[in-house]
Amino acid sequence: MGFNDTLGEQIANEFTASHQYIAVAVWYADRDLPRLAAHFYRQSLEERNHAMMMVQYMLDRNLPVRIPPIGEVRNDFADATEPLALALAQEKEVTARIKDLFRAARAEEDALGEQFMLWFLKEQVEEVASMTTLLNVARRAGDNLFDLENYVARETIGDHGRDPDAPRAAGGAL
Repeated sequence: MGFNDTLGEQIANEFTASHQYIAVAVWYADRDLPRLAAHFYRQSLEERNHAMMMVQYMLDRNLPVRIPPIGEVRNDFADATEPLALALAQEKEVTARIKDLFRAARAEEDALGEQFMLWFLKEQVEEVASMTTLLNVARRAGDNLFDLENYVARETIGDHGRDPDAPRAAGGAL
């Protein structure tokens, strides 16, 4: 499968990630963990914006765009670290897919596609690092979720989707 087709599939992955982060946010909100909930609501918007950046890129290149259905979303977790472990695994999977997209563009000698994917590669370094740290802090906090909430309130985790070098999102970034 070529770069353009794979990019179309990645749009579904980004929308699925967005919905998964909403489910995580709701799970934390239901347990009176408002800082974690707010963090994942923001993460959901970031993932939605990533999908819309891909849509805009395809529109700009006059490529056919289809908005695909999303995948399965998990809503139930045993404890506060499970959603974070899921988020980290999800970000590592997205990183692998972005790397595959970059390689596909390179193999097709699609310099524009390769250049577009560079920003996403940089973004994934930040995403994996942020989720790794958050999971490590949660594991150290153990049952004291107040410490985890304080950490999220006190620290800046990620860039909150505010990178001036980010590609333009179709319809504007939220």
